[in-house]
Amino acid sequence: MTRIYALTLAVVTATFVLSPFVIPPFSGFTVDQLPVPQVDPPSQPAGWAFGIWGLIYTWLVVSAVFGLLYRHDDAGWNVARPWLIGSLLIGTPWLAVANASAEWATVLIWAMLGLAVMAVLRAPRTDRWWFQAPVALYAGWLTAACQVSLASLGAGYGIIFGGFGWAIIAVAIALVIALSVMTRKRGIPEYAGAVIWALVGIIAANWTATPAIAWLAMGGVLVLLVGASATRHRT
Repeated sequence: MTRIYALTLAVVTATFVLSPFVIPPFSGFTVDQLPVPQVDPPSQPAGWAFGIWGLIYTWLVVSAVFGLLYRHDDAGWNVARPWLIGSLLIGTPWLAVANASAEWATVLIWAMLGLAVMAVLRAPRTDRWWFQAPVALYAGWLTAACQVSLASLGAGYGIIFGGFGWAIIAVAIALVIALSVMTRKRGIPEYAGAVIWALVGIIAANWTATPAIAWLAMGGVLVLLVGASATRHRT
């Protein structure tokens, strides 16, 4: 009976990975989606940073196939699988939602993050490269992506701050979430690496136009490197 988790995860992983091929691409909220248009907000990494999705998609597929073939009844995997299934299920239509509504896209991506983090925290230590690592990479990138969506929404509605202020908030929240996850689950460098990759993308995107944000992101990279080193031996 527990085999249903492995099969469901394989199906949902397939729909998630194939969704970009059937849904129009999303490259940021358009000028008509928010009262104050957000075009290339300072909280958004450089375009090349999004190439990490290729690795995330590939690794998740490999994990799902391996799990279906060889770990379909594994109790350790099945503890974490429902959380990942929920995240990928929400993620499958996310591109379509983001193209239609900045508000709902923000709500859904936070839900994706919450479920992905739960999957990471419950991932078994065994078969690390087959399950924990790809899920951690996925959750790490979502940790940063959520903040881009939140910052765009906050600045887009003119809530207290503009794009600059919301970019600062975005980096700060990403660091708080990342350090919290890393202290609760040791040995997840893939998670830290994905957040760091996003911060490097923010550095590149802001180095000339908004150097203060670039320096803030650089500080965030250092904080995560120290945090990853400090938590790698904790239980």
